[in-house]
Amino acid sequence: MPINTLQIPTADGQADAFAAFPDDGERHPGVLMYADGFGLRPVLREMARELADHGYYVLVPNFFYRHGPAPVVELPEHIGEEARTAVMGRLMPLIEAHTVERTLRDADAFLGFLASRPEVGSGPVAVTGYCIGGLLAVRTAAAHPGQVAAVAGFHAPVGAAGSDSLRHLTAQIHFGHAESDLTPEALGELNQILDAAGVDYTSEIYPDTVHGFTMADTDAYSPAALRLHWDNLLPLLGRTLTIR
Repeated sequence: MPINTLQIPTADGQADAFAAFPDDGERHPGVLMYADGFGLRPVLREMARELADHGYYVLVPNFFYRHGPAPVVELPEHIGEEARTAVMGRLMPLIEAHTVERTLRDADAFLGFLASRPEVGSGPVAVTGYCIGGLLAVRTAAAHPGQVAAVAGFHAPVGAAGSDSLRHLTAQIHFGHAESDLTPEALGELNQILDAAGVDYTSEIYPDTVHGFTMADTDAYSPAALRLHWDNLLPLLGRTLTIR
């Protein structure tokens, strides 16, 4: 499964990225994958490869590219709790600077890049993301209802998108929340907004999880929850993405 290193032109410069896809000469449905706040690193490459192995072209951009190529801050091989605190202290100003306007300008560029690739079919695409990447995925899907057929977010602050954005979603949805991130009451409020939007969705708290449960290079990692993530994500993509 090849990994291609890429440069994506945007309204604000060049975003470094990588893509994983089957090396079979065929066209495949496109998936835009937003990383968590720690950004592009080996664990994201492995996740992109695993998804691509199911027949998708998976694009993973560095959405912090305005601050330099990935990794924008030095990361240890394993991000334990002590390291996490120090790293997040350096990353939070970058996260706070990543405005809605920046997100939407980048989304235009990333989706346009996917549409231009000869390896990507002309049908709809999906957007998925982790942590802050899940929030970016929701904002991307809400801004491109005709292009994005599926959106997924995992241990992500999707409620921060606001009820207006959530009500603009037309894509099929799966949200997998960390038990430490969302109370049952907050989950009910979020799901009420999705009910009012009339969208096809699942939104659930994954049991016995903490924030970051999909990431194998962190203390938050849960192998069972990562498997549940794939068990929900793959069927979502399978029923929404086609090649035309």
